[in-house]
Amino acid sequence: MNIFETADQLRRLGVTRGGVLLVHTSFRAVRPIERGPLGLIDALCDVLGPEGTLVMPSWTELDDEPFDARTTPSAKDLGVVAQTFWRLPGVRRSDHFHAFAALGPQAEVITADPLPLPPHIPASPVGRVHDLDGQVLLLGVGHDANTTLHLAELIAGVPYRTPSYCTVLEHGRPTRIDYGENNHCCVRFALADDWLRARQLQAEGRVGQAHARLVRSRDLVSVALEYLSRDPLLFLHPVGAGCEECDEARQTVGMAPFIKNTG
Repeated sequence: MNIFETADQLRRLGVTRGGVLLVHTSFRAVRPIERGPLGLIDALCDVLGPEGTLVMPSWTELDDEPFDARTTPSAKDLGVVAQTFWRLPGVRRSDHFHAFAALGPQAEVITADPLPLPPHIPASPVGRVHDLDGQVLLLGVGHDANTTLHLAELIAGVPYRTPSYCTVLEHGRPTRIDYGENNHCCVRFALADDWLRARQLQAEGRVGQAHARLVRSRDLVSVALEYLSRDPLLFLHPVGAGCEECDEARQTVGMAPFIKNTG
């Protein structure tokens, strides 16, 4: 598929020209597209136009090493499109372990906050996309890859925080920071499909060979908050379901969130 056909699919889906678009994607699901990952990025930028801002996750999995926005690789599970995007000319990348990358007029606003702990608090790239009334595009992936639902969890004040850590440079010395993260398996984020479809808030269609979902960040957070207000543990598998990650999260309920340096 050529870039112009891909761009037309994105327009029909409802990507807003001049808007802010946070993209989570699996190129394996989307391909083949002319020029590969670069062709998909070109199509996204074409639809957004010069007034629009494209955003992608760009965090690393190297938690024992200080982060360098110029050289530290992004996590492999983010996919080849995200790995390609942050290296392109003009793209800004957050200067911290939980980085996102952005290209366009709002890129500096989205990536300028210091290290967010936990990663998806309002003062984070995901939170800034929400502030700017951006859209979230899930391209060949489901809501289990949707970081904006972690933002909703933190706004809702979910009571679980599992131990996490990263390494930063303090006074030129590597320093470990331990913190609590609202982490779990994320499989039950798929509940958002039914919530959004019932309200006609999620556009769905084909982009390349992939199934795509498009939703306003604010709509997604608003609906998730409605359900989390009824059951703050909604996104965790029930006790006895055999999910170790969700069981670990449940065990932290009632414990105080923490952040500490152990340099």
